[in-house]
Amino acid sequence: MRRFPISCVILAGGRSSRMGKDKALLPFCGFSTLSEFQYRRLRPHFKEVYLSAKMEKFPFEAPLILDNPKEMIFAPTSGLIRIFEVLEEDSVFVLGVDTPFVGIEEMGRLIDAAAKEPHDAVVAESPGGVHPMCGVYSRSILPHLKKAQEEGNYRLTSLLKRADTLFLPFPFDDPFFNINRPDEYRSALKNLS
Repeated sequence: MRRFPISCVILAGGRSSRMGKDKALLPFCGFSTLSEFQYRRLRPHFKEVYLSAKMEKFPFEAPLILDNPKEMIFAPTSGLIRIFEVLEEDSVFVLGVDTPFVGIEEMGRLIDAAAKEPHDAVVAESPGGVHPMCGVYSRSILPHLKKAQEEGNYRLTSLLKRADTLFLPFPFDDPFFNINRPDEYRSALKNLS
């Protein structure tokens, strides 16, 4: 079993407007929530696994990084800034709660690439596009995150283009399947059976 020398943060503080309810709290794969599924499967592989959210909402015990209560911005930039304010680590692996099919192999490729040479971020890219919620973020990206927040530009893809980012290519879209809408949730549940 592969174990990585860095921590993982599961970003679970989004608005879930396309789902119509908090997708982080949807039942998944025998667990009461998608968040718990992600936490339990990742915990054996990382130094530590944290959940990042706006409030305490999870029906299970896990280390939690709460967003700054003064900034109720539903954007990953806010969560990423808070991660580096709370943790003393130089880099962390970040994964969106709504991408349950990213495997340890894909994570390993991203973490290995980040270890080879320093970048502000190393994120996955597949034929379908860039996956900013799946990759290694280094503390050196903080100035870019803070500037984007000040400008009100919350699109991570545009921030990553300005930062020193390695877009690591993957040949298939399947691992990066994203659960945003009810039909995608139903499709993900079918893929489990």
